Amino acid sequence: MSEITFQVDTPVDRATVLRALNSHDGLTGWWTTGVDRKDDILFFDFPDVPEPFRLRCDEATEDRVAWTSVGAFPPHWAGTTITWDLSDNPDADGTRVLFRHTGWQPDDPGLPPAAYTWGRLMTRLTEYAETGKPDPFFTL
Repeated sequence: MSEITFQVDTPVDRATVLRALNSHDGLTGWWTTGVDRKDDILFFDFPDVPEPFRLRCDEATEDRVAWTSVGAFPPHWAGTTITWDLSDNPDADGTRVLFRHTGWQPDDPGLPPAAYTWGRLMTRLTEYAETGKPDPFFTL
């Protein structure tokens, strides 16, 4: 299996990063304005996408946020796992964020464009966490 991995450091505390990853205002502040939640299932809508991405929140603690794709769309995300591991930045004040999107088939043609998009999203996540100013990558 293949994975997408990024590490970013931000001067903000873990609680701030966790809010950006695990609250409606946080997720709509950097990812997409189309966010809904029913129990442990998060629904993410995107422009020109026929149905929402469905991700089950498996964990949301001060050290980790983990989701599993439980929807049939997009097909190449089926069964993949997305995690953010949060730790103290060893080099400065703030938080180190280790992002992984695992479970991809090695020859999946969707992997390179997803990696590119996740890289851009990680920039939006850290900018939102640092400024509190919403600037979602996708708007409906």
